[in-house]
Formats: sequence, structure tokens, C-alpha cells
Amino acid sequence: MLRGEYRIGTIPFDQVAGRSISRKNPPLFAATLKHFPNLRLQRRTQLQRRPHLLRTPESFMADSGSRASSESDCNGDPKLGPVDPGYAEIIVVRHGETAWNADGRIQGHLDVELNEAGRQQAAAVADRLSKGPRISAVYSSDLKRAFETAQAIATSCGRFEVIKDPDLRERNLGDLQGLVYQELAKINPEAHKAFLSHRTDQEIPGGGESRDQVYQRCTLSLKRIGSKHKGERVVVVTHGGVIRALHKRASPNGRAGKIMNTSVNIFHLCDGDKWVIKAWGDISHLDQTKFLESGFGGDRTSG
Repeated sequence: MLRGEYRIGTIPFDQVAGRSISRKNPPLFAATLKHFPNLRLQRRTQLQRRPHLLRTPESFMADSGSRASSESDCNGDPKLGPVDPGYAEIIVVRHGETAWNADGRIQGHLDVELNEAGRQQAAAVADRLSKGPRISAVYSSDLKRAFETAQAIATSCGRFEVIKDPDLRERNLGDLQGLVYQELAKINPEAHKAFLSHRTDQEIPGGGESRDQVYQRCTLSLKRIGSKHKGERVVVVTHGGVIRALHKRASPNGRAGKIMNTSVNIFHLCDGDKWVIKAWGDISHLDQTKFLESGFGGDRTSG
């Protein structure tokens, strides 16, 4: 990066949309300002180095081992048209990036807002979903990072009022919340050991949840939403740990892989309590904008 170049969060202006653009008319920046009018420009004078391997949707599907089929297992049209009355189509989106994601810091139930890169990601996924078939409702975790992402989507897709559901929150990680992941073993070895445990009923000291508890609350939440919206397409904005639990419900023997910020994951909740994954880890809305991947979260370190 040239010294003194302007950046929107972590993205240079001349990399937005993968082509040179004028500071006076950057398309993605304009879309971002539509949703986040208070976005601050940052002037960076040194090269900022961060992980930047941007993976394709195909690589996520290969990792997941889950079903992302072109045929509908709910006897409906597999293409994104009208939703068959026999199922609800739920588009599950992970929130945009936060400063704590970038720093590798455990968030859990602590209420951290999006950073500038996260707001760009939210604007990009909102624009993508607004160009698709009609959305009937937008649901969100009540934590700021998810709710802010959901608000951008709701504004683009029909100016819905976002419906908050605390059962869509990230896993409560107790005494680990607020700590940098790399320092967990040194600062709180007991809680760190519980966090790494393979026991799904292992709770985290300090009021933290087990994976079983997260699974129970978030799958029941999605089931309620699906029952209410049969024959409709809705968006749910939530967190990496929750999305991994939803994947496990739909594909018990599959691997979710890393859940990227603002990745799009589509579930069909069918009659007979059957869940089908129709798309997984889709970040195509970020591919041409050269967004950097978050340095933390979305895998077993989710929080």
C-alpha cells in the first residue's frame, strides 16, 4: 500500500470491486454509506498486514462434508424462486467482522459492534440478498454485531423491522470472554481446558455454556422460525458457534469448516422435522471486493 492511501476500514479504495475507482465515486463505498452514514475514513501510513486467503464457496462445501445439493429434498424447486409450502427457506448469515475478531479476542455474550471492515461486509451481503428473491422477514441475535448486520440486510430487502431473538446469541464462554485466544492457557488454564474438551456437555467456568446447551437453544429457535414461515424465505443473522450447531443438526456426520464473516448458508426446514443444507459458506459477494478474511472465529475457536 502506498503511504497516505485512504482505506475504508482495511480495504484500499483502489481495491474496491477489484478495479481502480475515484475517491469521489466508489460504488461499494457509496453502498456502504447508504447503510452506515457515520462510517469513518481512516488514513493509514504503513502497510497493514493481515491474513488474506479468501476461499471460494466450493472449498467450503468440500470441507463441510454436508449436503449442498442442486436437487431439492423437500420436493420443491431447487432454484431460488417461490418457496414450496412444504418447507421454509432460511438464509443464515454470520455477522460482519469486529475489532475483536481481527484481534483474536473471545467475544461470547460480550456486546462488540462491527468495525469498518465488518460494516462493508454487511453492506455487501445486504446488496447481494436485495437482488435475490423476496425476503419475508429478518431475524437476528440481539448482540450488536449481528443486529447491525441484520439491519443493513433488512434495509436493503424491504425495510423490515429486525426481529431480535436472544436464543440466536453466540455461546456464552464464561471466564474466557474478553481474553485473547492465544493467552487463554496461560491466564485461565482451567477454563481453557474446558473450552477444548471434546465432551459436548462440558460447561465453561464462570457461567459459560456447554455445546449441548448452545445446540438446544439455537436449533429450537430456528425450528420456531421455520414453523412460522412455511412457504417463505427468511434471513437469520447469528454467530459462528451457532451456525456450526445448526450445521450439526442438519448434517450430524458432516464438517462445517470455518464460518466466514457474512457467509451465506441456506437451510430448508421441511415437513417431518427434516433439515436440508442447500448452500454452505457462500462468500461470493466478497470475492470481487478483495475483502480480507477475519483472523479469528468461525471454527472451534468461535466466540
